[in-house]
Amino acid sequence: MLGFPCLLWLLAGTFSLAAGAPQDPGEEDAVAAPLRPALCDYDRCRHLQVPCEELQRAAPVACLCPGLSSPARPPAPPRLGEVRVEAEDSRAEVHWCSPASPVHRYHLLLWAGPGLPHQGPALNATVRRAELGGLRPGAAYVLCVVAANQAGESWTPRVGREDPAPAAFPTFGPCGRFSVPPRPSSLVHTAIGVGTALALLSCAALFWHFHLRQRWGCPKGHQTTA
Repeated sequence: MLGFPCLLWLLAGTFSLAAGAPQDPGEEDAVAAPLRPALCDYDRCRHLQVPCEELQRAAPVACLCPGLSSPARPPAPPRLGEVRVEAEDSRAEVHWCSPASPVHRYHLLLWAGPGLPHQGPALNATVRRAELGGLRPGAAYVLCVVAANQAGESWTPRVGREDPAPAAFPTFGPCGRFSVPPRPSSLVHTAIGVGTALALLSCAALFWHFHLRQRWGCPKGHQTTA
């Protein structure tokens, strides 16, 4: 009969062999690595961008949204992007990017000169592009994008007053200036009108020079005798 020390030695050897035995590959595959959350496919400048909270709910694993300010505070100003002017149609297409704040709606402010601005209709929070119509060829405008939530509206320079000064516009801010060039057709018509007027004047001068001068002659000045 084996003694107690021999029994302990056999048990220790058995456990060491079991620990050193290779694991079944199937067992490694059965243990799946945990999925790490990634950034949500969210772009502040994308038109009709789905809110990031909805992207989180739709993803298999909750993705990460960019940080936002408190909903109890008015939103930060949006960033005005490209203003593409189409002079032939007297219209412009405006782009902007949303701020790092909760936004419920947007609207545009347009100054056509001194005085109060024209306020556009409310736009959905997913909108990042709008169209301005009825612009005057050759005119200059000031445009601001305003974001709003339950706490208030974003900052704009001198809202409700006269045309904002250019120095009041921060870099990459919500406001900017743009001009509408004259219509190409208007330039052509103006050039044709000026050319026609010059041609008529030239014809009148030639008619007087060759016809009237030969018929009546040029008036001669009175000569004085000493």
